[in-house]
Order: sequence, then C-alpha cells, then structure tokens
Amino acid sequence: MRVSGVVACVLLSALSVAQAKPSQPSDDEIASRIIAESIASYSGACPCPYNQARNGSSCGRRSAYSRPGGFSPKCYRDDVTVEDIRQYKQRLRQP
Repeated sequence: MRVSGVVACVLLSALSVAQAKPSQPSDDEIASRIIAESIASYSGACPCPYNQARNGSSCGRRSAYSRPGGFSPKCYRDDVTVEDIRQYKQRLRQP
C-alpha cells in the first residue's frame, strides 16, 4: 500500500513537470504566425492575392503582395525565411 502511494506521488510530480514545460511550436506553426502577423499589420483590405476586397471580389493582382515597391506582406510559407523563424524563436525566449 505504501509503495503505490509513492508511485502515485512520483507519477503526479512527473505529470506536473511535463505540463509546466511549454512546448515549442514547430517551424511551420511559427511560419503561420509570422504570415498572420504580417497580414494583420497591413492597413488595407488586400494584403495578399487570396484575400477579398471590400466588395467581395478576389484581390488578385490588386494586392499589396502583387505590387512592387510598397508594403510587402508575407502571404505564403515560401515567403518566410529561416532567419524570420530564428528571430521569432528568439522573441519567444525573451521575458
């Protein structure tokens, strides 16, 4: 009976430690967050070609992404670089 109590305490301790440690998001999850933040930071209605304009039509070539020289949102996974992910992870580590 005493042994099972000790085992239960050990298991509960291990479980609480496992739950306390925050899991790190994958690179793809981070890339999705970076894309979402980039789109959210655009003040207009058409940051990316796949977004919809205010009138409901597809933004397509009218999007900021498709127009050179202005705001360049990250719209696709391929737009997010390894360096972007590294910097995001570094931001996560900061208090």
